[in-house]
Amino acid sequence: MLLLTRACEDLEKERQEREEEKVRYLGEKLPPLQLSGKSLQELQELCKQLHTKIDIVDEERYDCESKVSKHNKDIHELKLKVQDLGGKFKKPALRKVRVSADEMMRALLGSKHKGSMDLRANLKSVKKEDVLTSEVGDWRKNVEAMSGMEGRKKMFDTGGGAQ
Repeated sequence: MLLLTRACEDLEKERQEREEEKVRYLGEKLPPLQLSGKSLQELQELCKQLHTKIDIVDEERYDCESKVSKHNKDIHELKLKVQDLGGKFKKPALRKVRVSADEMMRALLGSKHKGSMDLRANLKSVKKEDVLTSEVGDWRKNVEAMSGMEGRKKMFDTGGGAQ
């Protein structure tokens, strides 16, 4: 509790010091204007002086803004470098690479892989039925023959029937 009250007092003190500094700075940079009793020529000269001061202040403001933006960019770049060094790497986009089956097996198995691997040798051989020798007829007769239980039995007995 004591620390909180002490922190509140310090914050209030800092705020008051900033206000006093602001008032002092404005008092230096902006003396009070006395426009009464001046001729038109003097007022025009005063306006020219104020415009030159405004231009100088705008240049300083622009310079400060550019410095701040440059520093912000530098901070952002440094944060990215710290993240990269911390091990949070972004994965690069992978390229497509053509690799033959032999090269892939050599890469996976290392020295255990011997000779070339024929992938077609491991495939099952399938007998092709000649489409021209099968009975080509009216499709309605085929549907009637396959309808009912005897048709289904024929289909299972012949290994699929004529579909």
